[in-house]
Amino acid sequence: MWCAAIAAGMLGLAYAAVPLYSLFCQVTGYAGTTQRAGKPSDTVLDRAVTIRFDANVAPGLGWSFRPVQRTIDVRIGENTLAFYRAENTSGLAITGTATFNVTPEIAGSYFNKLECFCFQEQRLEPGQSIEMPVSFFVDPAIVDDKSAGRLSQITLSYTFYPVEEARAVAARPGPAPAAAAGAGGKGS
Repeated sequence: MWCAAIAAGMLGLAYAAVPLYSLFCQVTGYAGTTQRAGKPSDTVLDRAVTIRFDANVAPGLGWSFRPVQRTIDVRIGENTLAFYRAENTSGLAITGTATFNVTPEIAGSYFNKLECFCFQEQRLEPGQSIEMPVSFFVDPAIVDDKSAGRLSQITLSYTFYPVEEARAVAARPGPAPAAAAGAGGKGS
């Protein structure tokens, strides 16, 4: 009876591991996971940080994907709107979803998104092109962090996957693919 209970508990923990790991990353910013904010920052500092934008496409997704603007200087705490452009270069309608992270990883707990195309799946018809927004700010609390407070540049990276493949990636433990993992991707 005890062995069956332990086996059932271990099986339950195995299924809960991925959602718990994702929750841990979202709460702590671990592995460059950004935060989701409910409202803009109340404080804007005079200090600026450069935000770099990176875009990658997983092999098998017939899209081109790139940032509209490669870099932008923003004041810490200032709500900023940036855009990425995606185009379906295939002859089929394709639904994709984006994974994301920031580097250096320590910036993840201070990088807050208000709205993002990455919060839902994106469907593009053959030849369709769209501009997708991301609204964000860097939390002013970053200046009080001994390590993160010295950052002058943060890279926001996205990788688009076909929806079926994205579900498999999400089921694997570990951080989202880094900007350099975009082998075969376009943009960057």
